[in-house]
Amino acid sequence: MEGVAEELYHCGFEGVNVTFTSDIKEALTGAKYIVNSGGAARKAGMTREDLLKGNAAIAEEFGKNVKQYCPDVKHIVVIFNPADITGLITLLYSGLKPSQVTTLAALDSTRLRSELAKHFGVSMDAVENCRTYGGHGEQMAVFASTAKVNGKPLIDMIGTDALTKEQWAEIQQKVTKGGANIINLRGRSSFQSPAYVSIEMIGAAMGGKAFRWPAGTYISNDKYDHIMMAWETSITADGCHCAALNGTAEEQAALDKSYAHLCELRDEVIAMGVLPAISEWNKLNPNIK
Repeated sequence: MEGVAEELYHCGFEGVNVTFTSDIKEALTGAKYIVNSGGAARKAGMTREDLLKGNAAIAEEFGKNVKQYCPDVKHIVVIFNPADITGLITLLYSGLKPSQVTTLAALDSTRLRSELAKHFGVSMDAVENCRTYGGHGEQMAVFASTAKVNGKPLIDMIGTDALTKEQWAEIQQKVTKGGANIINLRGRSSFQSPAYVSIEMIGAAMGGKAFRWPAGTYISNDKYDHIMMAWETSITADGCHCAALNGTAEEQAALDKSYAHLCELRDEVIAMGVLPAISEWNKLNPNIK
């Protein structure tokens, strides 16, 4: 940890003050904003779901520690995978409001932006409103209908010489396997991009520039319920708030499939005994309806 602290100092951030400890009480007492990447990381050949059992237990302990040592925390970003589930567990055991706990889902949308920029040979700035929703895993729903390239709707380009259906399918595949590709190329899980995006999220929660990429958030509506997944959101000093989410019939079907996969993971965690039955969630955290 001392080495990490030294590297952070070497970044030259103005006003930086780095401390480190292995004592969870010392680390969390009085904390107002938390980024947690404290679970086991993926290795080559693993999916995010392979981490479920061990990291679910870590998330449970983390949530309980938040409730004990920093119940007045304003915002938490959960990074460690499978983030949709570890974020949900953290939320339930922390006793916080759903608007106060988010997960790092935006990384999939920024990966889509990157792949489209590379395909079209344009700068990132020319690619707008890239969106993936649902799970932060290979079952995510990659939307085309929201995005534009050089001001042109992406969905109008699919099936043309500019972007054949096969090329679009390949881009979707690269996005869903973006994290695994990093592991294969460098031998370890991503860390620069999650660090950057998560701090952007915390900055927004502190009252800085609003964060308008999708975030993993607790969803409870007439179609998707008792789950945490990537959604159209805005993070501000008032917390994370959901907006309307629209897509084509095909995209909505992909989102339904992603939601069903997350429900399977959630139910697996319930079967493990890490989470109680859904009917008991409100007793565990009165902010969960």
